[in-house]
Amino acid sequence: MNLASRDIRYHLGRFVLTGLGVGLLLATVMAMGGIYRGMVEDALSIIRGFGADLWVVQKDTNGPFAEVSRVPEDLYRAIRSVAGVREASPVAFQSVQLREGGRALRVQLIGARPGALGTPRAVVDGRPLASARYEMVVDRRAGIAPGSRVAIGRLRFSVVGLSDGMVGSGGDPVVFVSLQDAQEIQFLKGSEAIRNDRARLEADLGASGTGGIDAASVAPLVQNTHLANAVLVGLEPWADPGDVTARIERWNHYRAMTAAEQEDVLARSVIERARQQILLFRITLLAVSTVIIALIIYTMTMEKTRDIATLKVIGASDRTIAALILQESLGLGLLGFVLGWVLISGTYEYFPRRVAILPLDQYVLLGIVLVICVLASLLGIRRALSVDPTTALAGGA
Repeated sequence: MNLASRDIRYHLGRFVLTGLGVGLLLATVMAMGGIYRGMVEDALSIIRGFGADLWVVQKDTNGPFAEVSRVPEDLYRAIRSVAGVREASPVAFQSVQLREGGRALRVQLIGARPGALGTPRAVVDGRPLASARYEMVVDRRAGIAPGSRVAIGRLRFSVVGLSDGMVGSGGDPVVFVSLQDAQEIQFLKGSEAIRNDRARLEADLGASGTGGIDAASVAPLVQNTHLANAVLVGLEPWADPGDVTARIERWNHYRAMTAAEQEDVLARSVIERARQQILLFRITLLAVSTVIIALIIYTMTMEKTRDIATLKVIGASDRTIAALILQESLGLGLLGFVLGWVLISGTYEYFPRRVAILPLDQYVLLGIVLVICVLASLLGIRRALSVDPTTALAGGA
Protein backbone atom coordinates (compact mmCIF):
# COMPACT_ATOMS: atom_id res chain seq x y z
CA MET A 1 0.00 0.00 0.00
CA ASN A 2 1.37 3.41 -1.01
CA LEU A 3 0.15 5.77 1.66
CA ALA A 4 1.17 8.85 -0.31
CA SER A 5 -0.87 8.02 -3.43
CA ARG A 6 -3.78 6.84 -1.28
CA ASP A 7 -3.81 10.06 0.73
CA ILE A 8 -3.51 12.20 -2.40
CA ARG A 9 -6.50 10.44 -4.01
CA TYR A 10 -8.51 10.79 -0.82
CA HIS A 11 -7.76 14.54 -0.51
CA LEU A 12 -7.32 15.27 -4.20
CA GLY A 13 -9.13 18.63 -4.20
CA ARG A 14 -7.12 20.05 -1.33
CA PHE A 15 -3.88 18.67 -2.75
CA VAL A 16 -4.46 20.22 -6.18
CA LEU A 17 -5.56 23.53 -4.66
CA THR A 18 -2.42 23.62 -2.51
CA GLY A 19 -0.33 22.73 -5.54
CA LEU A 20 -1.94 25.63 -7.41
CA GLY A 21 -1.01 28.03 -4.60
CA VAL A 22 2.57 26.78 -4.63
CA GLY A 23 2.53 27.03 -8.43
CA LEU A 24 1.51 30.69 -8.28
CA LEU A 25 4.41 31.41 -5.93
CA LEU A 26 6.86 29.54 -8.13
CA ALA A 27 5.49 31.29 -11.23
CA THR A 28 6.27 34.59 -9.52
CA VAL A 29 9.78 33.33 -8.75
CA MET A 30 10.20 32.36 -12.41
CA ALA A 31 8.89 35.75 -13.51
CA MET A 32 11.35 37.54 -11.22
CA GLY A 33 14.23 35.60 -12.70
CA GLY A 34 12.96 36.23 -16.21
CA ILE A 35 12.57 39.96 -15.52
CA TYR A 36 16.19 40.17 -14.38
CA ARG A 37 17.38 38.23 -17.42
CA GLY A 38 15.27 40.53 -19.58
CA MET A 39 16.77 43.61 -17.92
CA VAL A 40 20.27 42.33 -18.73
CA GLU A 41 19.33 41.55 -22.33
CA ASP A 42 17.68 44.95 -22.73
CA ALA A 43 20.70 46.73 -21.27
CA LEU A 44 23.14 44.86 -23.50
CA SER A 45 21.03 44.97 -26.66
CA ILE A 46 22.39 48.36 -27.73
CA ILE A 47 26.04 47.41 -27.21
CA ARG A 48 25.66 44.07 -28.96
CA GLY A 49 23.43 45.52 -31.65
CA PHE A 50 26.11 47.97 -32.79
CA GLY A 51 28.86 45.37 -33.06
CA ALA A 52 31.57 47.87 -32.07
CA ASP A 53 34.83 46.51 -30.68
CA LEU A 54 35.80 49.62 -28.69
CA TRP A 55 33.99 52.57 -27.12
CA VAL A 56 36.03 55.76 -26.82
CA VAL A 57 34.56 57.98 -24.09
CA GLN A 58 35.50 60.97 -21.97
CA LYS A 59 38.51 60.31 -19.74
CA ASP A 60 37.78 59.07 -16.22
CA THR A 61 34.20 58.12 -17.08
CA ASN A 62 32.48 54.79 -17.66
CA GLY A 63 30.70 55.83 -20.83
CA PRO A 64 27.36 57.39 -21.70
CA PHE A 65 25.19 54.72 -20.08
CA ALA A 66 26.64 55.22 -16.60
CA GLU A 67 27.51 58.93 -16.47
CA VAL A 68 27.99 62.06 -18.57
CA SER A 69 30.53 61.59 -21.36
CA ARG A 70 31.29 64.18 -24.03
CA VAL A 71 33.93 64.03 -26.75
CA PRO A 72 34.51 66.15 -29.87
CA GLU A 73 32.58 64.97 -32.89
CA ASP A 74 35.65 65.04 -35.15
CA LEU A 75 37.61 62.79 -32.77
CA TYR A 76 36.63 59.86 -35.00
CA ARG A 77 38.92 61.14 -37.75
CA ALA A 78 41.96 60.91 -35.49
CA ILE A 79 40.90 57.47 -34.25
CA ARG A 80 40.59 56.18 -37.81
CA SER A 81 44.30 56.92 -38.30
CA VAL A 82 45.28 54.50 -35.53
CA ALA A 83 46.72 51.23 -36.83
CA GLY A 84 44.20 48.40 -36.59
CA VAL A 85 41.09 50.59 -36.70
CA ARG A 86 38.72 49.70 -39.52
CA GLU A 87 36.06 52.34 -38.87
CA ALA A 88 35.06 54.87 -36.25
CA SER A 89 31.87 56.82 -35.81
CA PRO A 90 30.63 59.37 -33.23
CA VAL A 91 27.30 58.67 -31.53
CA ALA A 92 25.04 60.61 -29.19
CA PHE A 93 22.71 59.11 -26.57
CA GLN A 94 19.84 60.74 -24.72
CA SER A 95 16.57 59.79 -23.06
CA VAL A 96 13.77 61.96 -24.47
CA GLN A 97 10.02 62.07 -24.66
CA LEU A 98 8.57 62.21 -28.14
CA ARG A 99 5.05 62.97 -29.27
CA GLU A 100 3.28 60.91 -31.89
CA GLY A 101 -0.35 61.69 -32.61
CA GLY A 102 -1.94 62.38 -29.26
CA ARG A 103 0.38 60.33 -27.09
CA ALA A 104 3.74 60.88 -25.40
CA LEU A 105 6.35 58.13 -25.35
CA ARG A 106 9.64 57.87 -23.46
CA VAL A 107 12.46 56.59 -25.69
CA GLN A 108 16.23 56.19 -25.87
CA LEU A 109 17.42 58.51 -28.65
CA ILE A 110 20.58 57.51 -30.55
CA GLY A 111 22.18 59.80 -33.10
CA ALA A 112 24.72 58.51 -35.62
CA ARG A 113 25.96 59.19 -39.12
CA PRO A 114 23.69 57.33 -41.60
CA GLY A 115 25.22 54.03 -42.64
CA ALA A 116 27.97 54.12 -39.98
CA LEU A 117 28.43 52.36 -36.64
CA GLY A 118 25.65 53.39 -34.28
CA THR A 119 22.77 52.74 -36.65
CA PRO A 120 20.75 49.50 -36.59
CA ARG A 121 22.31 46.63 -38.52
CA ALA A 122 18.98 45.64 -40.01
CA VAL A 123 15.65 47.35 -40.61
CA VAL A 124 12.70 44.94 -40.51
CA ASP A 125 10.26 47.33 -42.18
CA GLY A 126 10.87 50.38 -44.34
CA ARG A 127 14.43 51.59 -44.99
CA PRO A 128 17.50 52.76 -43.02
CA LEU A 129 18.38 56.39 -42.42
CA ALA A 130 19.48 58.07 -45.66
CA SER A 131 19.14 61.80 -45.02
CA ALA A 132 21.19 63.91 -42.63
CA ARG A 133 18.09 65.61 -41.25
CA TYR A 134 14.60 64.86 -39.97
CA GLU A 135 14.41 61.09 -40.54
CA MET A 136 13.91 58.46 -37.86
CA VAL A 137 14.09 54.68 -37.46
CA VAL A 138 12.03 53.41 -34.51
CA ASP A 139 12.09 50.10 -32.66
CA ARG A 140 8.87 48.24 -33.35
CA ARG A 141 8.09 48.06 -29.60
CA ALA A 142 7.25 51.75 -29.74
CA GLY A 143 4.14 50.91 -31.77
CA ILE A 144 4.80 53.62 -34.36
CA ALA A 145 4.16 52.77 -38.01
CA PRO A 146 6.45 53.81 -40.88
CA GLY A 147 5.30 57.07 -42.42
CA SER A 148 4.22 58.54 -39.09
CA ARG A 149 5.21 62.06 -38.05
CA VAL A 150 6.96 62.37 -34.69
CA ALA A 151 7.82 65.52 -32.73
CA ILE A 152 10.79 65.91 -30.38
CA GLY A 153 11.02 69.43 -29.01
CA ARG A 154 10.99 71.85 -31.95
CA LEU A 155 11.92 69.18 -34.52
CA ARG A 156 9.57 67.08 -36.62
CA PHE A 157 10.66 63.68 -37.94
CA SER A 158 9.36 61.23 -40.52
CA VAL A 159 9.54 57.57 -39.48
CA VAL A 160 11.20 55.80 -42.41
CA GLY A 161 11.81 52.34 -40.92
CA LEU A 162 11.48 49.95 -37.97
CA SER A 163 14.21 48.12 -36.10
CA ASP A 164 13.69 45.16 -33.78
CA GLY A 165 15.16 44.05 -30.45
CA MET A 166 17.01 47.18 -29.35
CA VAL A 167 15.84 48.92 -26.19
CA GLY A 168 17.48 51.09 -23.57
CA SER A 169 18.65 49.89 -20.16
CA GLY A 170 15.37 51.16 -18.70
CA GLY A 171 13.28 49.17 -21.19
CA ASP A 172 12.46 52.21 -23.35
CA PRO A 173 12.34 51.59 -27.11
CA VAL A 174 15.26 52.96 -29.13
CA VAL A 175 14.86 55.52 -31.91
CA PHE A 176 17.64 56.39 -34.35
CA VAL A 177 18.16 59.80 -35.92
CA SER A 178 21.08 61.45 -37.66
CA LEU A 179 23.96 62.71 -35.52
CA GLN A 180 23.20 66.31 -36.49
CA ASP A 181 19.60 66.01 -35.31
CA ALA A 182 20.66 64.34 -32.06
CA GLN A 183 23.23 67.08 -31.42
CA GLU A 184 20.64 69.77 -31.91
CA ILE A 185 18.25 68.05 -29.51
CA GLN A 186 20.90 67.45 -26.83
CA PHE A 187 23.33 70.36 -27.07
CA LEU A 188 21.53 73.28 -28.75
CA LYS A 189 19.83 75.70 -26.39
CA GLY A 190 16.43 77.08 -27.20
CA SER A 191 15.92 80.73 -28.12
CA GLU A 192 14.40 81.50 -24.73
CA ALA A 193 17.39 79.99 -22.90
CA ILE A 194 19.81 82.06 -25.01
CA ARG A 195 17.76 85.21 -24.37
CA ASN A 196 17.77 84.55 -20.63
CA ASP A 197 21.55 83.95 -20.62
CA ARG A 198 22.11 87.19 -22.52
CA ALA A 199 19.88 89.17 -20.16
CA ARG A 200 21.66 87.71 -17.13
CA LEU A 201 25.05 88.51 -18.63
CA GLU A 202 23.98 92.11 -19.34
CA ALA A 203 22.73 92.47 -15.77
CA ASP A 204 26.02 91.08 -14.37
CA LEU A 205 28.11 93.40 -16.56
CA GLY A 206 25.93 96.38 -15.66
CA ALA A 207 26.25 95.64 -11.98
CA SER A 208 30.04 95.37 -12.28
CA GLY A 209 30.23 98.65 -14.22
CA THR A 210 32.12 97.14 -17.19
CA GLY A 211 29.72 98.51 -19.78
CA GLY A 212 28.12 96.70 -22.72
CA ILE A 213 28.68 93.27 -24.15
CA ASP A 214 31.89 92.79 -26.10
CA ALA A 215 33.35 89.75 -27.89
CA ALA A 216 34.92 88.36 -24.73
CA SER A 217 31.61 88.63 -22.91
CA VAL A 218 29.70 86.87 -25.66
CA ALA A 219 32.15 83.95 -25.76
CA PRO A 220 30.36 81.96 -23.01
CA LEU A 221 27.11 82.20 -24.98
CA VAL A 222 28.57 80.58 -28.10
CA GLN A 223 27.17 77.07 -28.39
CA ASN A 224 29.27 74.13 -29.47
CA THR A 225 26.99 71.41 -30.78
CA HIS A 226 29.75 69.45 -32.52
CA LEU A 227 29.93 66.99 -29.65
CA ALA A 228 29.20 63.31 -29.17
CA ASN A 229 28.86 61.06 -26.15
CA ALA A 230 31.15 58.33 -27.47
CA VAL A 231 32.99 57.17 -30.56
CA LEU A 232 32.32 53.61 -31.68
CA VAL A 233 35.34 51.81 -33.11
CA GLY A 234 35.44 48.75 -35.32
CA LEU A 235 38.77 46.90 -35.53
CA GLU A 236 40.45 44.96 -38.28
CA PRO A 237 40.35 41.17 -37.80
CA TRP A 238 44.08 41.09 -37.12
CA ALA A 239 44.13 43.98 -34.66
CA ASP A 240 44.81 43.47 -30.96
CA PRO A 241 42.20 45.41 -28.91
CA GLY A 242 44.69 45.92 -26.09
CA ASP A 243 47.26 47.54 -28.37
CA VAL A 244 44.69 49.80 -30.03
CA THR A 245 43.27 50.80 -26.65
CA ALA A 246 46.74 51.69 -25.39
CA ARG A 247 47.45 53.86 -28.45
CA ILE A 248 44.19 55.78 -28.06
CA GLU A 249 44.65 56.34 -24.33
CA ARG A 250 48.15 57.75 -24.82
CA TRP A 251 46.41 61.00 -25.80
CA ASN A 252 45.58 61.28 -22.07
CA HIS A 253 42.22 62.87 -22.68
CA TYR A 254 40.07 59.87 -23.60
CA ARG A 255 39.29 56.41 -22.36
CA ALA A 256 38.92 53.41 -24.66
CA MET A 257 36.70 50.60 -23.35
CA THR A 258 36.16 47.22 -24.95
CA ALA A 259 32.61 46.05 -25.63
CA ALA A 260 33.00 43.54 -22.79
CA GLU A 261 33.95 46.32 -20.36
CA GLN A 262 30.96 48.40 -21.46
CA GLU A 263 28.70 45.38 -20.97
CA ASP A 264 30.13 44.89 -17.49
CA VAL A 265 29.39 48.52 -16.63
CA LEU A 266 25.78 48.09 -17.68
CA ALA A 267 25.26 44.68 -16.08
CA ARG A 268 26.87 45.59 -12.76
CA SER A 269 26.75 49.34 -12.25
CA VAL A 270 23.45 50.29 -13.91
CA ILE A 271 21.18 47.38 -12.92
CA GLU A 272 23.05 45.89 -9.95
CA ARG A 273 20.66 47.30 -7.36
CA ALA A 274 17.66 45.99 -9.30
CA ARG A 275 19.35 42.57 -9.43
CA GLN A 276 19.82 42.56 -5.66
CA GLN A 277 16.21 43.53 -5.04
CA ILE A 278 14.88 40.86 -7.39
CA LEU A 279 17.12 38.27 -5.73
CA LEU A 280 15.72 39.24 -2.33
CA PHE A 281 12.15 38.83 -3.61
CA ARG A 282 13.00 35.38 -5.02
CA ILE A 283 14.54 34.22 -1.75
CA THR A 284 11.51 35.48 0.18
CA LEU A 285 9.06 33.69 -2.12
CA LEU A 286 11.03 30.46 -1.96
CA ALA A 287 11.04 30.69 1.85
CA VAL A 288 7.26 31.19 1.82
CA SER A 289 6.88 28.18 -0.49
CA THR A 290 8.96 26.09 1.93
CA VAL A 291 6.78 27.09 4.88
CA ILE A 292 3.55 26.36 2.97
CA ILE A 293 4.70 22.93 1.84
CA ALA A 294 5.96 22.10 5.36
CA LEU A 295 2.65 23.13 6.97
CA ILE A 296 0.55 21.20 4.46
CA ILE A 297 2.65 18.04 4.82
CA TYR A 298 2.60 18.32 8.60
CA THR A 299 -1.19 18.76 8.60
CA MET A 300 -1.66 15.77 6.31
CA THR A 301 0.63 13.72 8.55
CA MET A 302 -1.39 14.67 11.64
CA GLU A 303 -4.62 13.62 9.91
CA LYS A 304 -3.33 10.13 9.14
CA THR A 305 -1.82 9.36 12.54
CA ARG A 306 -3.86 6.16 12.86
CA ASP A 307 -2.84 5.00 9.40
CA ILE A 308 0.82 5.48 10.29
CA ALA A 309 0.32 3.66 13.62
CA THR A 310 -1.32 0.78 11.76
CA LEU A 311 1.66 0.55 9.40
CA LYS A 312 3.97 0.30 12.40
CA VAL A 313 1.82 -2.45 13.93
CA ILE A 314 2.03 -4.57 10.75
CA GLY A 315 5.81 -4.16 10.69
CA ALA A 316 6.52 -1.21 8.39
CA SER A 317 9.99 0.24 8.99
CA ASP A 318 10.69 3.85 9.83
CA ARG A 319 12.46 4.15 6.47
CA THR A 320 9.30 3.09 4.62
CA ILE A 321 7.14 5.57 6.53
CA ALA A 322 9.63 8.40 5.96
CA ALA A 323 9.71 7.59 2.24
CA LEU A 324 5.91 7.86 2.04
CA ILE A 325 5.91 11.31 3.63
CA LEU A 326 8.78 12.42 1.38
CA GLN A 327 6.91 11.19 -1.72
CA GLU A 328 3.90 13.28 -0.81
CA SER A 329 6.06 16.37 -0.29
CA LEU A 330 7.90 15.87 -3.59
CA GLY A 331 4.60 15.32 -5.38
CA LEU A 332 3.25 18.60 -4.05
CA GLY A 333 6.40 20.46 -5.06
CA LEU A 334 6.52 18.95 -8.54
CA LEU A 335 2.84 19.70 -9.11
CA GLY A 336 3.41 23.32 -8.08
CA PHE A 337 6.47 23.59 -10.34
CA VAL A 338 4.63 22.22 -13.37
CA LEU A 339 1.66 24.49 -12.80
CA GLY A 340 3.97 27.48 -12.33
CA TRP A 341 5.92 26.67 -15.50
CA VAL A 342 2.72 26.35 -17.53
CA LEU A 343 1.39 29.62 -16.11
CA ILE A 344 4.52 31.68 -16.78
CA SER A 345 5.04 30.11 -20.23
CA GLY A 346 1.60 31.28 -21.28
CA THR A 347 1.81 34.81 -19.87
CA TYR A 348 5.39 36.12 -19.98
CA GLU A 349 4.98 37.58 -23.48
CA TYR A 350 2.32 39.96 -22.16
CA PHE A 351 4.56 41.61 -19.55
CA PRO A 352 5.29 45.30 -20.25
CA ARG A 353 9.05 44.60 -20.14
CA ARG A 354 11.03 41.78 -21.66
CA VAL A 355 10.94 38.55 -19.65
CA ALA A 356 13.62 36.06 -20.69
CA ILE A 357 12.74 32.53 -19.51
CA LEU A 358 15.83 30.37 -19.99
CA PRO A 359 15.70 26.55 -19.71
CA LEU A 360 18.83 26.50 -17.54
CA ASP A 361 17.20 28.81 -14.99
CA GLN A 362 14.15 26.55 -14.88
CA TYR A 363 16.23 23.44 -14.28
CA VAL A 364 18.12 25.16 -11.49
CA LEU A 365 14.83 26.25 -9.93
CA LEU A 366 13.53 22.66 -10.22
CA GLY A 367 16.55 21.48 -8.25
CA ILE A 368 15.91 24.14 -5.62
CA VAL A 369 12.25 23.09 -5.39
CA LEU A 370 13.25 19.45 -4.83
CA VAL A 371 15.60 20.51 -2.03
CA ILE A 372 12.83 22.64 -0.53
CA CYS A 373 10.45 19.67 -0.61
CA VAL A 374 12.97 17.47 1.18
CA LEU A 375 13.49 20.10 3.87
CA ALA A 376 9.75 20.73 4.17
CA SER A 377 9.07 17.01 4.65
CA LEU A 378 11.38 16.72 7.67
CA LEU A 379 8.77 18.17 10.03
CA GLY A 380 6.16 15.68 8.84
CA ILE A 381 8.63 12.78 8.97
CA ARG A 382 9.58 13.66 12.52
CA ARG A 383 5.93 13.66 13.50
CA ALA A 384 5.27 10.37 11.70
CA LEU A 385 8.20 8.58 13.34
CA SER A 386 7.05 9.75 16.78
CA VAL A 387 3.61 8.12 16.41
CA ASP A 388 3.02 5.38 19.01
CA PRO A 389 1.93 2.08 17.36
CA THR A 390 -0.55 1.49 20.21
CA THR A 391 -2.55 4.41 18.83
CA ALA A 392 -3.99 2.08 16.20
CA LEU A 393 -4.96 -0.56 18.79
CA ALA A 394 -6.49 1.98 21.12
CA GLY A 395 -8.61 3.49 18.37
CA GLY A 396 -7.40 7.00 19.18
CA ALA A 397 -6.58 9.68 16.72
